[in-house]
Amino acid sequence: MKMTLGDLRELLFSHAYPLTQEYTRLFHGRGNAYEGYRFLTVDSVDTVLFAVLFEAHDSEEALIAMLRDFYFAQGKWEALVVQQRYLPSAPSTVVEGKLPEQCFAIENELKYHINFQNAQNIGFFPDMKIGRKFIRDHTKGKKVLNLFSYTCAFSVSAIDGGATSVVNVDMSKSVLTTGRENHRLNGLDTKKVQFMPYNILKSWSRIRKEGPYDLIIIDPPSFQKGSFAATSDYEKIIRRLHEFAAQECIVLSALNAPELDTTFIKNLFSENAPEFNYIKRLESLESFPEEDEQRSLKNLIFRKSDTNPS
Repeated sequence: MKMTLGDLRELLFSHAYPLTQEYTRLFHGRGNAYEGYRFLTVDSVDTVLFAVLFEAHDSEEALIAMLRDFYFAQGKWEALVVQQRYLPSAPSTVVEGKLPEQCFAIENELKYHINFQNAQNIGFFPDMKIGRKFIRDHTKGKKVLNLFSYTCAFSVSAIDGGATSVVNVDMSKSVLTTGRENHRLNGLDTKKVQFMPYNILKSWSRIRKEGPYDLIIIDPPSFQKGSFAATSDYEKIIRRLHEFAAQECIVLSALNAPELDTTFIKNLFSENAPEFNYIKRLESLESFPEEDEQRSLKNLIFRKSDTNPS
């Protein structure tokens, strides 16, 4: 049954929210589990209530008014920010309160710099929490390669988990600069970390030079104009794994493309890197409900050994 604004109001207001600064998804419409509100997400981010509108909607004004009511009723945030993702440059507006000088995404006692005034993405993807925990739990004593590193949240988790070294690769120098600051923010040794501002598909020799790697993270955008398309480019990475993977190597292969299911990734490994055995798919967060699980974020674990990294 289609959700109404009244239903959404009741859903938000009926929960008792803990006094925590941990990044929390309060409402996830993107998974189509709430018919009529696929265009909306609502997050508690440190001291900010953050709503994202992915599409224009007739009830937008009434929706924002309801979010104002929710913001004041809870009394736990310093600002209400609404991002209109569907508009050019995806502008964010401080609807109520005042943004603190610095904002952080806090997860499992680690902090990450975020910027609500940034275009589209604020610098952190909360749906990858279980993936980061897996990395934190399985990197002790390992050399790690983090492809499409963005602001290096995986690298922070890896170093915090005891990795001997991490190589982060991303085309954007600015996100790597934020990544370096994310390590410093958590008091982590950046001497163990490299930040490579390269196009991955054109930099294999440079990446290979720092290997072999015991753990490899592949977390690309599903599509980035002019640089990467999962449908055609993901297999180019899988095909190269044997060049820089250690004899005992774990791969976290991630993809957030609703149109591509887990079979897509499994087939790429089977055809291009058969030495890697499929181990499991990491579970999804309950706070990110999906009508169709195959359309949700996919975190698949592969390994050269039959041993299951539980």
